[in-house]
Amino acid sequence: MGKSESQMDIMEKSTKPRKHHWTVVEIGLSVIVLLMSCALAGLIVLYTSALRGLKYRLNADSNVCTTPQCVTAAARLLQNMDPSVEPCQNFYQYACGGWIERHVIPETSSLHSVFNILRDELEIVLKGVLEMEKNDDREAFKKAKTLYSSCMNEILIEQRDSQPLLRLIDSIGDWPVASEIWNGTSEQAWSLEDTLAVLNARYNKKAVLEMFVWPDDRDSSRYIIHVDQPVLGMPSRDYYLSDGNYKKVREAYLEFMVSIARIAREDKNLTQDEERVWEDMTQVLELETDIANATSPAEERNDITVLYNKMTLREVQQTFNLNGFNWTRYIQGIMSSVSVTVQVDEPIVVYCSPYLEKLNDVLSKHSHRTLQNYLAWMLIMERVSSMSRRFKDVRAHYRKALHGTTVEEARWRDCVRYVQGNMENAVGALYVRETFSGNSKRMVRELIKKIQEAYVETLEELSWMDEQSKEKAREKAMAISEQIGYPDHILEEENKKLDEEYTHLNFSEENYFENILENLAASAQKVFPAGILQPPFFSEKQLQALNFGGIGMVIGHEITHGFDDHGRNFDKDGNMYNWWSNYSAERFEDQSKCMVEQYGKFSWKLAGGQNVSGITTLGENIADNGGVRQAYKAYMKWVEREGEEARLPGLDMDHKQLFFLNFAQVWCGACRPEYAIQSIKTDPHSPLEYRQELSARFVN
Repeated sequence: MGKSESQMDIMEKSTKPRKHHWTVVEIGLSVIVLLMSCALAGLIVLYTSALRGLKYRLNADSNVCTTPQCVTAAARLLQNMDPSVEPCQNFYQYACGGWIERHVIPETSSLHSVFNILRDELEIVLKGVLEMEKNDDREAFKKAKTLYSSCMNEILIEQRDSQPLLRLIDSIGDWPVASEIWNGTSEQAWSLEDTLAVLNARYNKKAVLEMFVWPDDRDSSRYIIHVDQPVLGMPSRDYYLSDGNYKKVREAYLEFMVSIARIAREDKNLTQDEERVWEDMTQVLELETDIANATSPAEERNDITVLYNKMTLREVQQTFNLNGFNWTRYIQGIMSSVSVTVQVDEPIVVYCSPYLEKLNDVLSKHSHRTLQNYLAWMLIMERVSSMSRRFKDVRAHYRKALHGTTVEEARWRDCVRYVQGNMENAVGALYVRETFSGNSKRMVRELIKKIQEAYVETLEELSWMDEQSKEKAREKAMAISEQIGYPDHILEEENKKLDEEYTHLNFSEENYFENILENLAASAQKVFPAGILQPPFFSEKQLQALNFGGIGMVIGHEITHGFDDHGRNFDKDGNMYNWWSNYSAERFEDQSKCMVEQYGKFSWKLAGGQNVSGITTLGENIADNGGVRQAYKAYMKWVEREGEEARLPGLDMDHKQLFFLNFAQVWCGACRPEYAIQSIKTDPHSPLEYRQELSARFVN
């Protein structure tokens, strides 16, 4: 959700070194009933098949399931597949050809997939609960609904126009390109440390440097200050440094910057100075390009043990002077917002030593004016989506170049996503009350246990891992705890924890812009989202072959992350610790190289023929392969205990084939070239068709 157009949770992106568990991304919290149109379409398909003489009654000659849930599941599977394709030649097209033919990418999206459809259905329900007026709502619900109402108040947003933005600019020391009073005196009094601290502490904007507090990788019980390279204005460093489509996006980005500067000057009653505006914004882009060039590419940031560099604040100052940058002033400026005093012996984890070594030259090269223009722009750019229509209109060309989209999302969808992303537990509680089945939570817990057991059994089959490492792996696998759907306390009326989570927030229906500034990003509580506890992932009454191939694969995927190229560096308590023997570690590296080479051979035509990065996607590829393998093993154990399941009507497939078909259809989707070009550089997941094709192949 939010501003990312990626898939939910197992397709999430992160700017921090990877800690694999489920977000949020960030995306739903309950089970949605299938649309009646799907059931109707299923009946039509089955009726057509019936005319060909197929029988759907369970009798002595035919073990076929004819419950409504089985009929609906069969219809869905049949609609999505293309039976004219030979599955051994192109399994993705075989499984998803029908889905791709029936679905057109909406003009509002650059990616359309099974995940997106589930998200869209979820948002319809959320819209209903957020618009439902109830006098007896608890405080958390009232605040969520007020925030949503303020977002939907487009008339007032248009009336206020740029006023809130101009006040925001004043609060950070002005925007030189839209000011006539930024002169030599202003530059002399200006402080990079203070400006960065204000952006971070007050507006959660981390430019030039990313500083955050997070559990120490080597001691997860202790929180510690971290410093990392920043997020850029465009999705990746390639947009600054490469040609082709990246250059087209870069040019649109500069035009976007110039257009916003023009509006700011106009609304401050300043004369338009085209030459000056273009010169200032061109220098900003040059600065950002230098910052991008100083950052390390994703392929060089895969090993957390290499990134991790703990030192004291004093040592940081001595090692990374950054053209006289005062690290104590900067960090204290941020921490004072939470009444914390830092000392020179304060421990700090630096994740970006190569970047900091290059940043000194970058800061020396550019003026204070350019730096302030850049920092103000980074804050302003993120606020455009909450501004009046004319701000969004000047962004349209950049959006088209970047995403390939020509139409903005419906206002209510943007508002639902914003409220859900920032008040996740409050919205989740509203949603769960509306739709969720507690029995689903119990069933998925049982699935998790079965897949954990299957993982432990698989360890015994690994010839390349010695007994010492297997024992540690067993302990870690069984120590993994799950959170499914929602935390229990959000449904307990007498439990004030939910309301207390939002006590610091005070929203007004008239001030959406200010509400955004006040609303701190919700802490990330990673869960198996209840929004995917529905077909094709899960249903209480569908065949277990489909449940294991759907949500079972997701569970296996997440468990396997604990043992991928990143997760393997952490023990069962979440601390970075080398629990592997040298023998097993070397064999793991050999296995990883094989997978890197396998995926790295794939050229994605939609991304201009660029190859998938086997290095960047390694962790997700390991999780994909391990996930389906463990889910399949757990399902076969279930079949041993419970017996083979009935077949589905209209599908000449046994239970094993149904497992893999449903697994494959989880990945049905299509995207625009612009999305492919972006995601191949920024997404740690392989393209959809390769995730499904190779994962199924590795099981055999």
